[in-house]
Amino acid sequence: MPDAVTVTAAGDWPGQDPAEAIRTIRGELGSPNLPFLPSLPQRGAGSDEVGRTAALLSELPVDLQPHGWRLVDRPGQDLRRAASALSTDLNVLADLVGAEADPTAGFKISCRGPLSMAANLYLHNGERALLDHGARRDIRDALVDGVVSLVRRTAAANPATELTVQLDEPEIADVLGGAIPTASGYRTLRAIPQHEVIEAWTAVAEAAQEAGAAVVVLSFRETEALQVLTRTPKVGFAVPVAGATGQDWEAIAELVEGGRQFWAALPVPVQRPVKVQDTTETLLRPWRGIGLPLSSLGAVRLLPAERLSEDGPDNARRMLRHLHSSADALNQAIADA
Repeated sequence: MPDAVTVTAAGDWPGQDPAEAIRTIRGELGSPNLPFLPSLPQRGAGSDEVGRTAALLSELPVDLQPHGWRLVDRPGQDLRRAASALSTDLNVLADLVGAEADPTAGFKISCRGPLSMAANLYLHNGERALLDHGARRDIRDALVDGVVSLVRRTAAANPATELTVQLDEPEIADVLGGAIPTASGYRTLRAIPQHEVIEAWTAVAEAAQEAGAAVVVLSFRETEALQVLTRTPKVGFAVPVAGATGQDWEAIAELVEGGRQFWAALPVPVQRPVKVQDTTETLLRPWRGIGLPLSSLGAVRLLPAERLSEDGPDNARRMLRHLHSSADALNQAIADA
């Protein structure tokens, strides 16, 4: 676990050139920060986060329909395109790492988590796979195998590094709250029981760790899943801190004090200049308010709350550099405490 505040990002990146993207990310996020294998959604279908994860699903082929990715009986062109894009990215990573004199000590790979995948894949009848218990189980099991394969392939491309696996669950608040709409949009799907969510997360996390991942982090866009996370062992977490409630911070404090990795997603708008002090106070004020010691900030990674792929590479670099300055300010606050 780091002993200073460091920086990473969620995983998406603007542009279509994997070599340029990986080279830029590794340059901006050198040690002790955490570079990552980017998804490039602007490259097209199969390079988006859902399509990339679908390419990992063992023996569970999909194709792309106007409403989204659909489970099918046999692989087709859409799945081959997604798998090819991932293979290309891993080959590019291997070439770039092989040319580096001093590769970074850590690296991150990411994919959608099992519940968000079930919410974004569709059955033959056009309904979401989240509706069907058997489909949710099959997606979970296929993702277990897929994550194991991804960890091993990444380790081969980037040896002698500590791998982190990030599982993105952007829809988890609606999954738990019964707010995912049906295909028709006229009603919502029943809430998934918390015990099933915990079992799915634990299965994927344990498989990743057994395959060689040093750290597994669950990433959320809202804080509603924090209470469920406290009952999911051996995983870190990434949540947006702006707008987190007192109850949210109590859960964060419990997890941090229990030794979990905490990644704080901070707002870094690119439309207007943002002061570093304003960014750091978004984290420092509630941290002090809940009674956490400043020394424990050394376990925190910062990442932008915004998607990097939507505003161009210059803005993506600007956001990361702003977070570097914020991390420096937080580390100085720790040193002065």
